[in-house]
Amino acid sequence: MKKQFLYTGFAVMLSIGAFAQQDPTAVTYGKFITPERGRSHLSILASDEYEGRETGKKGAWMAADYIKKQFQSFGLVGPVKDGSDPYFQKIGYAAITLSKSVFSINNQAKENLKDYYISPNSVGAKGYDIKAASVLFAGYGVNKEGFNEFAGQDVAGKVVMLIGNGDPTVKTAPAQGRRAPQGPGSLQTKIKYLLDNKAAGVLVINQLGVDNISPQMKDGLVNGNPYLKTQDRMKAMAAAANLPVVTIGTAAANQILAAANLNIDDFKKKIAEDQKPATTVINVPVAFSAISVEKDVRAENVLGYLEGSDPKLKNEVLVITGHYDHIGLVRDPNATDKVNNGADDDGSGTTGVLLMAEAFTKAKKAGKGPKRSILFMTVVGEEKGLLGSEWYSEHPVFPVENTIADLNTDMIGRVGEEYLGKPDSANYVYSVGSFKLSTELGKIAEDMNSRYTKMKIDYKFDDPKDPQQIYYRSDHYNFAKLGIPVIFYYDGMLEQDYHRPGDEVSKINFDLLAKRAHLTYYTAWELANRANRPVVDKNSDGSPKTK
Repeated sequence: MKKQFLYTGFAVMLSIGAFAQQDPTAVTYGKFITPERGRSHLSILASDEYEGRETGKKGAWMAADYIKKQFQSFGLVGPVKDGSDPYFQKIGYAAITLSKSVFSINNQAKENLKDYYISPNSVGAKGYDIKAASVLFAGYGVNKEGFNEFAGQDVAGKVVMLIGNGDPTVKTAPAQGRRAPQGPGSLQTKIKYLLDNKAAGVLVINQLGVDNISPQMKDGLVNGNPYLKTQDRMKAMAAAANLPVVTIGTAAANQILAAANLNIDDFKKKIAEDQKPATTVINVPVAFSAISVEKDVRAENVLGYLEGSDPKLKNEVLVITGHYDHIGLVRDPNATDKVNNGADDDGSGTTGVLLMAEAFTKAKKAGKGPKRSILFMTVVGEEKGLLGSEWYSEHPVFPVENTIADLNTDMIGRVGEEYLGKPDSANYVYSVGSFKLSTELGKIAEDMNSRYTKMKIDYKFDDPKDPQQIYYRSDHYNFAKLGIPVIFYYDGMLEQDYHRPGDEVSKINFDLLAKRAHLTYYTAWELANRANRPVVDKNSDGSPKTK
């Protein structure tokens, strides 16, 4: 309590003389950041016409064109040298579809997306054609001390059938998601074992039935799930393609098991009771083949560059980001509202970038431009896995060593669940990562807030134990992993309308959006004009850097 009291008292003392400490030039041009200008931009970007701005689709292309025209109208320069359009950094984005997909049991052809499916991204450039006279049924495919369903089995050259995620010796289901621990019961662990031991192919039993997959997943299977063509991702896909994987439903699995007088339900019951592996060879012929086709998909980051005024500092670049993509159209044919508008996520952050870009360019036109250069960048593909910022991190337009910080605005237009109905609901923002790499950057941001915006800054999501792991979930992270200090400003909306059609312009608090954009703007103004760039004094794990 004492520490809190002392801090509060210090904040009060700061606020008493705050006005005197304000930079009048920064205030003058900060006045161009208004709720009305915010509404003007967002009403276009989050309109139904833009169809939810899904990466690789018409709506995202429309948004990119709109942002580019705004950057041009402000007077920002397109800095991209290796493309046809200097405002567009095209990312290596491609979709893989299947021109052939066949699966048969005992020479009986099965129906795609009803009895089985094959993920296009798991099929290599050469495709495959697998035929086997028998199937090795390995139960759950668990391989651990005390329970090894592959004990005494040589899987090389064989087709292996197993139940997907699950471990019969563990009562709780394995954690899911790309950051979940990969234990013996996870499908990733099972697939890796079969890949490492040179199995010919694997039939993964989906006990829920492949015909119950989501409309979004079905769309990806039919039209392809685009991927980012980075070296690491391409290597991983090439390695995965060495093991053909077919996902089958319970009916198809039981047809194979019938040759050994087995079925899935009886097997699961028996293994749960005995707690003993029951791997068996089933003499029934299976065949599966697939051929993939790759096609490039249009997707681009939109960049606008403002050159600094100081000859000694203009080579240093501050980056201001926000992702302009969202999740697109609703795939449920029975839905009454067909568009996931993404007004808050992240039309609001994109709007913030536009507002700040206009304010800084007006300052430069008046001879009051920043000493350092600023790159305003709206990135694509965040909803697909931070793709646009990942591409920039591997193909930076400006040298990483010259990039002093990234200020990222992702969802700054609404009141999150924890602040609904509270007195400070319209005067707070979550700050994520500001002290992670640079103590100085965090203090600068707090100082700017004390001088200008006087918001409550909530650091909840900086807790390493944060179950949402927000620090890793927006585009700032691809800068942070390069050792560039970051701040991610966020409203904390995790439930109400998140990734739903209800994320509409009508629910945006434009006064709050503008105030959060002001905090980012004043922090950017200080970073772009101060004598020294913020010192990076911490490692990525938060430990102090050693000299």
